[in-house]
Parts: sequence; structure tokens; C-alpha cells
Amino acid sequence: MDIYVEPFLLFCSVLLLVSLFASKAGTRFGVPILLLFLGVGMLFGSSGFGFRFENYDMSQAIGTVALCIILFSGGLDTKYEDIKPIAAQGVVLATVGVLLTAIFTGIFIYYAVYLWFPSFSISFLEAMLLAAVMSSTDSASVFAILRGKGVNLKNNLKPMLELESGSNDPMAYMLTVVLIQLITAGQGDTISYGPAVISFFVQFAVGIGAGYFLGKAAVWLINKINLENDSFYPILLITCGIFIFSATYIAKGNGFLAVYLAGLVIGNSKFAHKRLSLRVFDGLTWLSQIILFLALGLLVSPYRLLPVALVSLLIGAFMIFGARPLTVFISLLPFRKTPVRDKIFISWVGLKGAVPILFAIFPLTAAIESSQFIFNVVFFITLMSLLLQGTSLTRVAQWLHLSNEHEKIEFKDFNVEFDDDIMHVMTEIEITDSWLKKGKLLKNLPIPKRTIVLLIKRDGKYLAPKDNIALTENDKLMVITTDADGLL
Repeated sequence: MDIYVEPFLLFCSVLLLVSLFASKAGTRFGVPILLLFLGVGMLFGSSGFGFRFENYDMSQAIGTVALCIILFSGGLDTKYEDIKPIAAQGVVLATVGVLLTAIFTGIFIYYAVYLWFPSFSISFLEAMLLAAVMSSTDSASVFAILRGKGVNLKNNLKPMLELESGSNDPMAYMLTVVLIQLITAGQGDTISYGPAVISFFVQFAVGIGAGYFLGKAAVWLINKINLENDSFYPILLITCGIFIFSATYIAKGNGFLAVYLAGLVIGNSKFAHKRLSLRVFDGLTWLSQIILFLALGLLVSPYRLLPVALVSLLIGAFMIFGARPLTVFISLLPFRKTPVRDKIFISWVGLKGAVPILFAIFPLTAAIESSQFIFNVVFFITLMSLLLQGTSLTRVAQWLHLSNEHEKIEFKDFNVEFDDDIMHVMTEIEITDSWLKKGKLLKNLPIPKRTIVLLIKRDGKYLAPKDNIALTENDKLMVITTDADGLL
């Protein structure tokens, strides 16, 4: 089959442009951006503008690379001090929580299909496989919604949810792989549980070890290599992440777990050109999310979802209002100080997204008998979750009085690198008309006493902060302060 590069590139560029414009409109109307990317993919697919893309192997490869980058980025952006108070809760939700979700949902799926939808013939193991595919909270969706919308939550809920979603994909992945092995082995009339269980624990152990030690090795390499061109450091960081993922997989470990832990180790270490590397990686992560959701959207035809609509609505409703809350409350029983309203909100953020769809491709490539049914149900429930939970997340946080009023001030207009230990007191302010009511001179600026102006940016130029300098609207001030709340 001949591939014409120019038309293909034109199609890809149009697809990305439409997605970006759609995301701008979606932000205005409160629609999750990733849902729009899925929608754009479906619009351009075989049932829309007619682009046929049914290569599941290629989709699985694209999705694996994209998820690797997303998880690595999630680890890089997570601070030890943020997750330390809630690390135990996050780990329990990412392991025990995923297992319980799979068990509760799998049993429900089996009996629901058997009693009410007998035309969809599905075995108990296949029902458990469908549940395992959807058992994790999707990292791409959680990161995109919590960080993209600037959601600020009380009681360390945001780092807990990000830790859970970033670290629970490996558990769902291993459950999916083990169940596929059991089903395919069962087709030969002999099921061997021993090797599957051993493989499960080996993947965990190797993944944890590789993530920690290779993460430390990556920090050492970045600091020692002394590259002449600063632009090479983000490339080196990306290369380290991909190497850690693939090396762990070859060593029979879980690459997703390893790459997330490695990102956590690297992100909490000091390394050369850290700020530049993280900014570049942030853009790459968004590109990965866009490509992942677009590719998965292209795979599905809406008309295939109609026959499974009722059963999908039933399973999705059970997961959102039954399995997820039950799992959260059971998993957090040892943590009695966790308020009930926190548990309710955690239950609501059981978002589905690209990861369940990606895992649903595995049964297709393994030629499982009910694989198409599994894929269609997972896709439908993902749309349902993003529409219902994704659009209401901030509103539910407000109803439960868990939303912080103040938005965190970010440091972005001055491309300067500082030590992480002082970044929490480095920030910037933009001069508006309200700032100039007491006078236009810098000395008249109503800023807190424990605040020092270091630099002024005006029309792309930098000015020294003298007391008698006249300020104008849209000036950017780089400040150091111990009273960031006083600047809000």
C-alpha cells in the first residue's frame, strides 16, 4: 500500500488544528478537553468524514508511547512534600482499590449480562476482563482536568487523586494481561494460575526497583554529561523516560509503574536545566494526550456503540454510583481521619479516559471471542464518564466545600531558572488599572511588606525596579515574597 506523505501530513495538521480550536471552545463551555479530542477523532473517522483507521496494533503502539510520556510527566510534576501526607491512601487506592473495583464490577457485569442481556454471551473470565480494563482511574483525564482547569482542592485531595491516577494504571494493566493469559490458556482446556500470579508479582517488584534505581541513574547522567547545547537537555530527559520504560518491559517488569516512579525520583531531584526541560516536557505531554485521544477516536464507529448502549449505561452507572464509592470507602477504612465528604469527592473522580480504551485494544489483538463487545462497551462508558463526571468535577468540589477560593499564582512570564527550594516564594504579578489607583510609581504599588520587586517586564524588555519608575498597565513584575496570598 502506497503512502503519500504530503496528504497524510495535511490530514494530521488539519486534525490537530481542529482539535485545538475545539479545545478553546470547550474550555469556554466547561467541556473536558480530552472528550473533545475523542469527538474530533470520531468526526474524522469512517462514520464521519470517511477516514478509515482500523489498525489496532498501530493504535496500541501509539497509545503505549503516549501513556509512557503522560505517566512520566505526571511523576515529574509530583512533589514529595505534596504526596507525603497522603502517600499511604494513594497507594491503597491504586492497588487494593483497583482490585476491588475489578471484582465488584466483574461480578455485576457477568450477572447483569446473563439476566438482562443474554444475547451478549460472555464468560465469567471475560466479564472480569472487561471490568479489569476499566478498573483504574485514567491518569490522562485526571491530570488534564485538574491541572488544565486549575482546580484547587483542600485537604491534599489534588495530590492524592493525581498519585492514585498516576500509579493505578500499572495495576489495571497487569490484571488485564493476566486475565487475557488465563482466557487464552482456557481455550486449550487447561488453566494454569500459578505462572500468572508469579508474573503479576514479578512485574510489580521489577517495576518498582527499575523505576527507583534507573531514575537515580538518569539524574546522575543528566548532571554529569555536560552538553554544550542547552536544548539537548529536554531531549535527554525524554530519552531517559523511554529507555526506563522499555528496559523495564524487557526485564519482565511493569514499564508503566517504572516510568511513573522514575519521573517521581527525577522530578524531586536537582538536575541541570530542570526548568527548561520541564516546560518542554509539558508541551510534549499535551501533544501526547491529543494524539492518543485522536487515534482512539478514529478507531470507533458511532453506529457500533448503539447496540451496546443500554448494557453500557447500566454498567457505567454501576461503576460510577456503586463500585467506585464502595471501593473508596472500603479502601480508606484504615484511614479514619479522612472526612466523609473527601471520600465522596474521591469516589466522583473515578474518571475513565484513554487508558481503558487503550487496554481494551489488548483483547482485540489477542483475538478474545468477546473483544469487540468489550471495546465498544469501554468506549461508551468512557464517553459517559467524561460527560458526566468530567464536566461536573469542579461543581461537585464546590458543593462539598472542598474547593479553594484562591488560584495558585504561577511563575511563567520570566524564563529564569531558580532552585526548587525557593520557588514557592517566587511569583509574578501583572499590573492592571486597579494596581495603579494609589499612583503609577513603583513605590506607590500596594504590595505586602514582605515582598521585593526584582524585575519589570514591559513589551518584551526588562527594566530595573527603581522606586520612581512609572508603571503602565500590562507590565509584568517578578517578585520574591513570603506572603503570596497577599498578592491575590
